[in-house]
Amino acid sequence: MQALELADFRAAVARLYLGPADLAGFRAARDDLFATHPQSAIPRGRPFDGLKYYPPTDEYVAEVPLRDAPGHLSIDTGGEDGVCRYERVGILGTPWGELSLWWLSAYGGGLFLPVRDTTSGPETYGGGRYLTDTVKGTHGRGVEILGPSRVRLDFNYLYNPSCAYDDEWLCPLAPPENTLAQPIRAGELKYH
Repeated sequence: MQALELADFRAAVARLYLGPADLAGFRAARDDLFATHPQSAIPRGRPFDGLKYYPPTDEYVAEVPLRDAPGHLSIDTGGEDGVCRYERVGILGTPWGELSLWWLSAYGGGLFLPVRDTTSGPETYGGGRYLTDTVKGTHGRGVEILGPSRVRLDFNYLYNPSCAYDDEWLCPLAPPENTLAQPIRAGELKYH
């Protein structure tokens, strides 16, 4: 049953984010999940030799302030999810530029931090990558809440949305305000 497989995949993602403490172990477990799970975004039957990443670096890890900045955003996924509505939690003042941290305004809700930078297209997925999408279980690695106005970001955990692996997937992409004017050479590289 496809719904149960999808629920199992999301649970596996959540366990992955709570699992191996080191980045190398996390990446190896993620490769295994993508290679073996029937709900993986990697199309069945397509050869898969693992995801590609930038080398780990402390250069793109920072504790940053979160300033209150109410706002909302609607993103049309183009698929059965229709228009997703997000409320801005606040603006993260990162060393690389400002990023809006969003809250998905749907049942249960969740944090969402999509990022596009100058590597988007030539080196990484052109539509941008995600640092967190807690609706999908990606808690506490890329975005760690340290308090009401402080967040730790670790861009080594940037990952491609599902649509980067297969055109059958439709994903909300980084809005213009989450586009950085410099390269973030951390996290997952382009799949193809």
